[in-house]
Amino acid sequence: MRNAFLFIRANVLFTLTGAAVLWVMVVRLASATSPAADEMAEAHSWAAAKFEKGTSDLGQAGRSTSSAEPFFSFTYNGRPSAEVLTTWTVQRTRRLLDEKRTQHTLTYRDPGTGVVLRCVGIQYGDFPTVEWTLYFRNAGDKETPILADICPLDIQVEATAAEGPAKPAGEFRLHHHIGSPCSVEDYRPLEAVLARGTAKRITAAGGRPTNSHLSYFNLQRPGGGGLIIVVGWPGQWAADFHCDEAGRLRIRAGQEATRFKLLPGEEIRTPLMVLQFWKGDRLRAQNIWRRWMLAHNVPRLGGKLPPLLLSASSSYYFDTMYRADSTSQKFFFDRYWEEGMKLDYWWMDAGWYPCDPIGWPKTGSWEVDARRFPNGLREISDYIQPQGAKTIVWFEPERVHAGTWLAEHHPEWILGSAKGGLLNLGHPEAWAWLVNHVDKLLVEQRIGLYRQDFNIDPLTRWRAADAPDRQGMTEIKHVMGYLAYWDELRRRHPEMLIDSCASGGRRNDLETLRRAVPLLRSDHLQPGISQQCHTYGIASWMPYFGQPMQDVWDNLYLMRSGLCPELTLRFDMRKKQRDYALARRLVNDWRQFGRYFLGDYYPLTPYSQDRKVWMAWQFDCPETGEGLVQAFRREESPEASARPRLVGLDPNANYTLTNLDIAGATEMTGRELLETGLPLSLPDRPGAVIIIYAKKEGH
Repeated sequence: MRNAFLFIRANVLFTLTGAAVLWVMVVRLASATSPAADEMAEAHSWAAAKFEKGTSDLGQAGRSTSSAEPFFSFTYNGRPSAEVLTTWTVQRTRRLLDEKRTQHTLTYRDPGTGVVLRCVGIQYGDFPTVEWTLYFRNAGDKETPILADICPLDIQVEATAAEGPAKPAGEFRLHHHIGSPCSVEDYRPLEAVLARGTAKRITAAGGRPTNSHLSYFNLQRPGGGGLIIVVGWPGQWAADFHCDEAGRLRIRAGQEATRFKLLPGEEIRTPLMVLQFWKGDRLRAQNIWRRWMLAHNVPRLGGKLPPLLLSASSSYYFDTMYRADSTSQKFFFDRYWEEGMKLDYWWMDAGWYPCDPIGWPKTGSWEVDARRFPNGLREISDYIQPQGAKTIVWFEPERVHAGTWLAEHHPEWILGSAKGGLLNLGHPEAWAWLVNHVDKLLVEQRIGLYRQDFNIDPLTRWRAADAPDRQGMTEIKHVMGYLAYWDELRRRHPEMLIDSCASGGRRNDLETLRRAVPLLRSDHLQPGISQQCHTYGIASWMPYFGQPMQDVWDNLYLMRSGLCPELTLRFDMRKKQRDYALARRLVNDWRQFGRYFLGDYYPLTPYSQDRKVWMAWQFDCPETGEGLVQAFRREESPEASARPRLVGLDPNANYTLTNLDIAGATEMTGRELLETGLPLSLPDRPGAVIIIYAKKEGH
């Protein structure tokens, strides 16, 4: 591939449609990504109105009848919560969790039936963000009346946050994304216009939360600014947006179906809800979200964010791991080492357990196959440890196949019994067995990173197990067990990451991503345009993610299309005659610039799957003045040049720009890069270029 990078101070070279011109105009409005004072003020005002009315410090809270308008809803014994809560007592407390987080707790009590409702919220001092979860407990000695239609979020949003009678012209716009149904469409950005008198409902599919749509939304007000709304629930969620004729938008969200009684002593929880308030530019708001994710959500190792991780796997050459053995694993690892690609992790995927004659889908006997691995997986863990590497090992504990140990020995734990189905993580004995058994494997096999897959839609099994007066309960108990399972693994193994997988990225809700990182964002592995489109979409919401790179060792365009914060190589290392120079170069370049992937993210072109266009984006680190631009000229693009305008730079500074394909560097001013754009040229198609930039000292 012949790449060139031309610094041409001339007219704009990027041929743009009218839509793209508007896109560039929007992008140029993006500015600093620290929360603004008015954003923090709006978040504080909202939290104060909902949580703090009559609040005392912890230990000094009084009790009174509830009078504040709740921001959630439900029905109890057929009566709406707006009516019911006026007869319940309420206790409001707050306590400082740390210098950046304040916890608010609203505790409602029904004096008649003994039901206790706790709303536990967190207000962030460094971001315009508020979150909360509801907990219902039966503190009495009898079954409760029916609790139904629980919406932990039920609010009304005005067209503008400003006070006054005037209503701005225009309509609400809801920005959201497709989930990961395994296609080029994964993570595609969508926009819905919420006109007056219209409604829109978005849900999960099959019980996996990001199966069809992401549970992350950015609502743009017609009067300016907006609200990010996120549902954290690794189950079947639903969100409803209804705009009335007066232009007021009602938003209701939570678990899709709830109608149940509570047994004496029983407690359940609802989905986590998050609101982030923003002003000005929507893309800037997305970057404040990314920063909040990095500051308060992405799992830590030793108190720090996960580093860039390079892993590799032989799975695709041995029917995942079904036809692999200890010798093959050590051979492949050695070959990467010989070719100059030093790995952080060796990835052993599905099929390392006894699964004859079906292969890897036969899950439920969670022991190492002694025929192929006579010394266990520990032999491989010990073998790679002197080279500074650890193992990633795949598990799928929730899906149980017939004829396996779990199906035969504990059919009572399975929704589907001995015929196989879903391991019920709401079953206390099943949960305890799973925690202890997997913990034992992690220790004995010296596993460095626990990878959990989920290749089954659980919703029909959850609902089939519910009695008429317990609808939604099996799902709730399973979700609570799933989260508690990961919490316990992390408690026992604080230096171990968890990789979230569910047929790719079908379970990447916020509660999951607080405990795990998604190292396989999609099961759609087609290189090129698909990978470009996936990065384009996912980066708006999830700053840390990975994706395996298929056997494209000799194609720099395809390799660069799949670069992520975590990089997994899947080359056929048995072919020693290959020249792996490009692959080595890719890895070395990635280690040089990969840290920029955790910076602010700006799409520089419209989203498109068209083979006739360019696609480009920017990752910017304003604190250090550094960043990265990735641009792709696709297979049928007639334009050999492009000039996307960058974002977030200091217009009065000079920047050094380095094209990774050309020796040396050149210099442009921030104003040039912001206003006239970054000139790029790729004579070959398809082609990919990576530009690293750095603000010059003294500016």
